[in-house]
Amino acid sequence: MQKISVCIATYNGQDYIEEQIESILRQLSIGDEILISDDGSTDETASIIENIGDARISVIKSEGPKGLLRNIETALVKATGNYIFLADQDDVWIFGKVKSMVAALDLYHVVVCDCSVTDANLNVIHPSFYHHQKSGSGLLKNLWRNSYIGCCMAMRREVLDKAIPFPKDTPMHDWWIGLVGEAAFSTKFISESLVFHRRHGKNLSLTSQGSSFSIMRRLQWRVILIKNLIHRLYFT
Repeated sequence: MQKISVCIATYNGQDYIEEQIESILRQLSIGDEILISDDGSTDETASIIENIGDARISVIKSEGPKGLLRNIETALVKATGNYIFLADQDDVWIFGKVKSMVAALDLYHVVVCDCSVTDANLNVIHPSFYHHQKSGSGLLKNLWRNSYIGCCMAMRREVLDKAIPFPKDTPMHDWWIGLVGEAAFSTKFISESLVFHRRHGKNLSLTSQGSSFSIMRRLQWRVILIKNLIHRLYFT
């Protein structure tokens, strides 16, 4: 029996966090866990999570803001499961997500599902993130155009052990994990859409939005990722 760890980074997520956690808990077994790293929320996020009152939930509180990358890393470091899922604080997991992704994880090391991009009220904007992003496996493909989106990802323990700690100059945690999977393990993009991925203007992650960064900055990111992959895979 595989133990599942779901890792969530939160920051001022009071509007949607309860709905998201409840959608996850419905799909977990007694021995599974949800690890939430909170980056110093100043709203009611912490009390909402506490009031859910489920023993499978653990909250790690930060003394001060450290940003999404280090916040999600804090949760990942504490994960004890064999299969590790990433989750955003404001999405909703469609029932059946865990079952489908666990079945794929029995065969592959990193698994990504499709998602429907919605507005704040879960009205669908884009029915398929895959179609919008032209998602799929491939190291060069994903260096050029990242199709790894954290809220849809799950991995085996050995991938996590290779991916963390995140290099200090990592641009995005999901991109980095996906590339580690591509370079050293096996990956699978499954066709099912298993997440309602909310876009509401205050998201911590901007993966499903167009980049506002310059071409030079985006090229620098790719050089950094290649350098870090070589170092991590061959020199550590």
